Amino acid sequence: MIKIVQPIIEAEEVDGVVAVLKSGIIAQGPVTKEFEENFAKQCGSKFAVATSNGTTALHAALYAAGVSAGDSVITTPFTFVATANAILMQGAKPIFVDVDEETFCINTKLINKAIREDTKALLPVDLYGQPSEVQELESIAKKHSLKLIFDSCQAIGATYNDRPVGSFGDASCFSLYATKNITTGEGGMITTNSEKIFELAKQFRHHGQSESQRYEYLDLGYNYRTTDFASAIGNAQLKKLERFTKARQENAAYYTKSFNNIPGLITPRVAPNRTHVFHQYTLRITEDFPIDRDQFVERLKAKEIMVGVYYPKPLHLFPQFKSLGHREGDFPVAEKLCKEVVSLPVHPLLSETDRQKVVEEIINLSKE
Repeated sequence: MIKIVQPIIEAEEVDGVVAVLKSGIIAQGPVTKEFEENFAKQCGSKFAVATSNGTTALHAALYAAGVSAGDSVITTPFTFVATANAILMQGAKPIFVDVDEETFCINTKLINKAIREDTKALLPVDLYGQPSEVQELESIAKKHSLKLIFDSCQAIGATYNDRPVGSFGDASCFSLYATKNITTGEGGMITTNSEKIFELAKQFRHHGQSESQRYEYLDLGYNYRTTDFASAIGNAQLKKLERFTKARQENAAYYTKSFNNIPGLITPRVAPNRTHVFHQYTLRITEDFPIDRDQFVERLKAKEIMVGVYYPKPLHLFPQFKSLGHREGDFPVAEKLCKEVVSLPVHPLLSETDRQKVVEEIINLSKE
C-alpha cells in the first residue's frame, strides 16, 4: 500500500517527549516558549504564538486583528472548511472570491469588487503549499485599510520573493496536524510582526486572561493552549523541515516530468518568484483524459495507491454558508476544480519504487 501521507517520527521526537515527561512540566511551559521562538525564526517574524490546532490559530488571529461581529472577511471557497469556519466563529461573515485556475490561490483581480463597507480583513489561503500573490494582496490591504491574515496552514517553508511564508501581512496561521509537512500531532501557530496582535493572541488562547495578572479576565477568550509534549515534537520537526521539503519537491519534480505530455492531465504550476513546498501534489483530470476523476481515484486505489481529493465540493455549497445567498455557478473556477483535482502521494518517505509504480499506473490509465 502506497500511503497518501506518512508522518515521520524519529528518535529526536521521542527523546523530546520523554524529556518533557521527566521535567514535571507537561502543560504549556518553557518548551512551548522555545518552540515559538524557533518557529518565528524559521518564518522571519518577530513573534509566534502556539495554539492547539490550525483552526484555533485562525480564530485567535482574527480576534487579535480586530475582526468582530458585523464585520466581513474575504476568503476563498476552495479550501478546507476551517478557513471560513474561523470567520463564523468570530461572529463575522465570510465573503467568497473565486480562485486562480493555475495556482488554486485566491484570484486577486476579483477582490476589489468583493470589498464592502463592513469588510475588515483579507484571509487568503496558501493552498497545497504554494504562497498566494503576496504583493497584490498587500497592495489591496493597504489601499482599503484592511487587515491581511494568511492561512498558511499548508505552506510552512515556502517562500515568496525569497522571503519565508509567515513574514507577510498582519499575521499568518499554520497547522501542525499529523498530515502536515511538519507535525506536532495536533497543533497550530500564529506568526506576526505586530506586538499588539502577539499579545492579544496570547490572551485569547488563555481564556482572555491578563499575562501579568492571573484571574484578571480582560475579554472573552478560550482554552486554545498547546502542551510541551507537542512543542517538543515540533522543535525536533523544525530541524528537519529543510530535508522534508527537499524530498517533497524532488518527488513533485519526478511526477511533473513524467506527466507533462499526457493529454488530459494538468500538472501543478509554480508561479514566478515562489517556492512550492508540496503539502499536496495535485493533478487536474480534465475531459481529455480517458476516464473521469472519480474513476481515476477508484482505479488507483484498486492498485493500492492511496490518493486524495482536496476538495470535492466548494464551501459556498455547504449548509452553514447558505445564508450568504450563494448558489451553484457563483464561483465557476472553484466548482470546476472540485470536479478535477486529485492529489498523489508526495510525502518524504515515498520510495523510488513507490514513485515509479504511481507513474506507471497513471500512464497505463492514460492509454485506455
